[in-house]
Amino acid sequence: MAVERTLSIIKPDATERNLTGKINSYIEAAGLRIIAQKRIRLTRDQAEAFYGVHKERSFFGELVDFMVSGPVVVQLLEGENGIAAYREVMGATNPANADAGTIRKDFAIDVQNNSVHGSDAPETAAVEASFFFSEIEIVG
Repeated sequence: MAVERTLSIIKPDATERNLTGKINSYIEAAGLRIIAQKRIRLTRDQAEAFYGVHKERSFFGELVDFMVSGPVVVQLLEGENGIAAYREVMGATNPANADAGTIRKDFAIDVQNNSVHGSDAPETAAVEASFFFSEIEIVG
């Protein structure tokens, strides 16, 4: 297996409920290392740019509104098969369909307020990581 990096975003619904530490414990228990992390508040322009791939979808406006509604914690994670490992610990997008013991099953409110985002492929992870972090901020 290869060591991979993946982006994680702890979303506004989770930061509002002060769940960052609990979510980080799930990440670390899954064997992933947090090699960069910061708490920020996305601007509308940043959220629209980051989620631009969804611009033509009906939920785009609601997604952007949600992501700018409060602070987020952006993280770069690293580990063996890191993308799949994080996607497994996140759980299904809809928390009703997520497995027990996953972040979304344990903390998400609904499909939109699902607490976390994670990259879906190595190429996506690289683009997403560079959106939020410079090389000097990555301390793996």
